[in-house]
Amino acid sequence: MPFPHSRMRRLRLHPAVREMVAETRLSPADFMLPLFVVPGKGVTESVASMPGVSRMSADRVALEAREAFSEGIKGVLLFGAPSKKDERGSEASSADGCVQRAVAEIKEKVPDIAVFTDVCLCAYTSHGHCGVLAANRKDVDNDATLKILAQAASSHAKAGADFVAPSDMMDGRVDAIRQKLDEDGFENTGIMAYSAKYASAFYGPFRDAAHSTPEFGDRRGYQMNPANAREALAEIAQDIEEGADIVMVKPALAYLDVIRAARDVFDAPLAAYNVSGEFAMLKAAAERGWLDGDRAMMETLLSIRRAGADIVITYFAKDAARILNR
Repeated sequence: MPFPHSRMRRLRLHPAVREMVAETRLSPADFMLPLFVVPGKGVTESVASMPGVSRMSADRVALEAREAFSEGIKGVLLFGAPSKKDERGSEASSADGCVQRAVAEIKEKVPDIAVFTDVCLCAYTSHGHCGVLAANRKDVDNDATLKILAQAASSHAKAGADFVAPSDMMDGRVDAIRQKLDEDGFENTGIMAYSAKYASAFYGPFRDAAHSTPEFGDRRGYQMNPANAREALAEIAQDIEEGADIVMVKPALAYLDVIRAARDVFDAPLAAYNVSGEFAMLKAAAERGWLDGDRAMMETLLSIRRAGADIVITYFAKDAARILNR
């Protein structure tokens, strides 16, 4: 019916009715909290470009995971920032590596939280790329990298990780990791694949946090071209075929159309990463009084869920959960 018989505002006037007819809802259980792990004990180092975010030793990470779980957050995603680096990223597979130690600490102190671990070599290689270098040292050797990634993933599973999350964007890595996990008796360890990971400018603060800036060149030869959306669907389809249990689009805000397209095509659980640059932008604007930080945060997270993401990986997880728990 046309106006005035139909008044769309009737469903907006009363706060309770607005809530009742909301099409998309947020819950702390929708969030996954990324955490940066460094060697040592009792270590907390603030990340200058990410207000409120720190690099922490395994014992402090476990406490952070406990606090997150108490707010209703069901999962954490661990990134290593090791002190030892070499050409092949050997420390990524060390049984005594910072991520492996953090997994064990969390599982001891917060056994009910789901622990996901990032699997990549960028923070572990002396050159900062996501795999071993080819002979010409100008490109990453895709196939030589697969075995190293699979070994790292298996070491995380042995430490107790529930899911491993390959973020390197090497072709075939999901299949290589799945085979290695199964061979080593970790058939119940899941894979959350960074399936559509774009070569984005929004990763800057993360590279500050993880000390993973490439020594030369960039990652456009393996991360996706921001111009492409159909290619993302092909990447996701391939990862599902290779054995991914959860797929991901990264970043989130500049790629909401890709999240929506993936949701429309695939039934697999879909994660989206609200990345460091997206986080830092809102934090900086809020600190300057240019916008309401809490409202912008919640609107951002709601938009990612509305686009179709089942899981939102976000540095805002604890702050958003506290607001939802009020």
